[in-house]
Amino acid sequence: MWSLETFGRVRLSPHFYMRDFMFSEISGFHGIPNVPDEPDLAIARGRMLCTKLLDPLQETFGRIAVRSGYRSAALNTYGNENKLNCARSDNPIECHIWDIPQTPVAGASLVIPWFADRYAEGRDWRDLAWWVHDHLPYSEMWFFPKLAAFNLVWRPEPQRTISSYIAPRGMLLRAGEAPGETPEQRRARYGDFPPFRGIRYPE
Repeated sequence: MWSLETFGRVRLSPHFYMRDFMFSEISGFHGIPNVPDEPDLAIARGRMLCTKLLDPLQETFGRIAVRSGYRSAALNTYGNENKLNCARSDNPIECHIWDIPQTPVAGASLVIPWFADRYAEGRDWRDLAWWVHDHLPYSEMWFFPKLAAFNLVWRPEPQRTISSYIAPRGMLLRAGEAPGETPEQRRARYGDFPPFRGIRYPE
């Protein structure tokens, strides 16, 4: 039997615990508990998100900030019904509910401070999008204007799509499409990025 405290202490990967993904302004302000229906399922999928996608990001760029991580179906439905920037819980691209049995997905909204500083100075969000595309087994990405925040999604069968609310808005890459830029063009965009997983940690 899980307690919420025990659930939050579960380590998902070398760099992340479940508690890192539990905070929700909607939950705190409106008093809607962020409690999973299927804790074991949320943990299993969260581990895939962290080990496959988030650990490599942190080991490349330093600390990443999680803006929105796990949401229970009840919390997400409340957010959608009250127009609080949550997609419908039955939306096929909703990525924050990690424990719907028939929907294998785990996603989070992230900010990479290292890149956010450069974005504030005019850096193109597509530089980061193509870096992720070329280095990580993501399923979907959506970029947002504030801080170049983006949703990053794991699925067992990745769709490999990139969308943005930043100009140029819309779809940068659709499922099954080849990128519109060559590998050389993409690498030129992020040639000054830190080495992949290049941060050294104490042993």
